[in-house]
Amino acid sequence: MEFGLFLGGFVHKDLAAANPDAEHDRIMSELRLCETADQHHWKYAWFTEHHFLTEYSHISANEVLMPWVLARTERLHVGSGIINITPPVNHPARVAERVAMMDHVSGGRFEFGTGRGSSTTEMGGFGIDDPEITRDMFDEAISQFTRMWNETDYSYDGRFFSMPARNVLPKPYVKPHPPMWVAAGNPSTFEKAARMGLGVLCFTGGSPEKMAPLIELYKKTIAQAEPVGEYVNDNVAVTTSFMCLEDRDEARQWMSRSGNGRQQTLVFHYLDTFPKPPFVPEWPQEIPDPTLEQIDAGFRSGASIVGTPDECAQGLQRWVDVGVDQIIMGPSGSTYPHELLERAIKLFGDEVIPRFDRDPEHSTSRFRRTAAARLGVG
Repeated sequence: MEFGLFLGGFVHKDLAAANPDAEHDRIMSELRLCETADQHHWKYAWFTEHHFLTEYSHISANEVLMPWVLARTERLHVGSGIINITPPVNHPARVAERVAMMDHVSGGRFEFGTGRGSSTTEMGGFGIDDPEITRDMFDEAISQFTRMWNETDYSYDGRFFSMPARNVLPKPYVKPHPPMWVAAGNPSTFEKAARMGLGVLCFTGGSPEKMAPLIELYKKTIAQAEPVGEYVNDNVAVTTSFMCLEDRDEARQWMSRSGNGRQQTLVFHYLDTFPKPPFVPEWPQEIPDPTLEQIDAGFRSGASIVGTPDECAQGLQRWVDVGVDQIIMGPSGSTYPHELLERAIKLFGDEVIPRFDRDPEHSTSRFRRTAAARLGVG
């Protein structure tokens, strides 16, 4: 199993009230955490893309941040979690150009995560007034990237975007093209991702037992994939919370005052195309931070990774057992100070990751390398 960080640009209202530079400090902290991760066995860093969502996410232009990290790291793969590929938000040709350019400057360390957005606040800001139509927008766009990367006289006349004949440049550097992923949170999307041969970025969380049927469905379906890319990226990545410290009680105490309740509240306030669980209060009431008892229950269920390195490893084994390929940790969806996040990332990277990931090669690099050999383009 491999490991990644999730960087979301969460700026809690209390941090913003106390510090006029809170937005800047959060962005720069997340960039620096990637440099730390690169030196401590982490393999991936995923940057979200959101627009107009005060507090919840201030990362609107991940295409600026990702090259910054790629230039300052050596081994880390940096991925978009996600790039919104609906044409009103990001024209597909511009996406193809940016992805290929990041492939060049990184020497093949960019991961192309895609999605269609989950918030009517964002969609409406770009003139999309029907959330359901974004499914059709996504399906139209996702099928065009390999054409743009391969053809020198690309043209397209579609429902949501059209282009006269043009050569979309540059072409990807490492052949055949960067690994492709899609954000998924429900059974139909897991199955659809598998049919398309796309890796899954699951941002819904939950326990290993809850996720096991979706992972099984994905693995069963991807065996018969008809990939939209030139190879299958057989990968399930699941996000979860973590706090790894030498002292178990200190880790639990920090998690009990993380500010993550506010972040989770904003998930359901803004991402209003998600089903709203009954425990979520009506806005502006907030989900409280978890109590110590709830943290212990979450640890027992495998829904959160918290405690000493040994305890974190114990929790992770349950994810291994249900077939997860990558665990993505989102520690900065909190009010934790940068120094604490650095401590946790270093300790987890040095003491926990080597127990589960002993392969120096990224799985996505292996899939890509194998495809290049098969296609004779390596």
